[in-house]
Amino acid sequence: MMSESDIPITFIVYGRKECHLCQEMILALSKLQKQVLFRFQVIDIDHHPELIVLYGDKVPVLVTLADKEEVCHYHLDMAALDAYFTKIR
Repeated sequence: MMSESDIPITFIVYGRKECHLCQEMILALSKLQKQVLFRFQVIDIDHHPELIVLYGDKVPVLVTLADKEEVCHYHLDMAALDAYFTKIR
């Protein structure tokens, strides 16, 4: 039986299709998954008008799935991500 600590944290990357910063964040997260247990999904804000209003020019934005907390935007901020992991564990 899995305990709550065994369930990986899930993040959402809000981005856009033609966004080089988005691709950089996705690549950095993919590499980090080799060291840290977490999941992430990518959502293209251009398919969701309400997300364009929220995140528009801020993409990419890394948000926690569970509580919708923004961890960082534009670039993967490792200090902010480490602080989030420390806070929840």
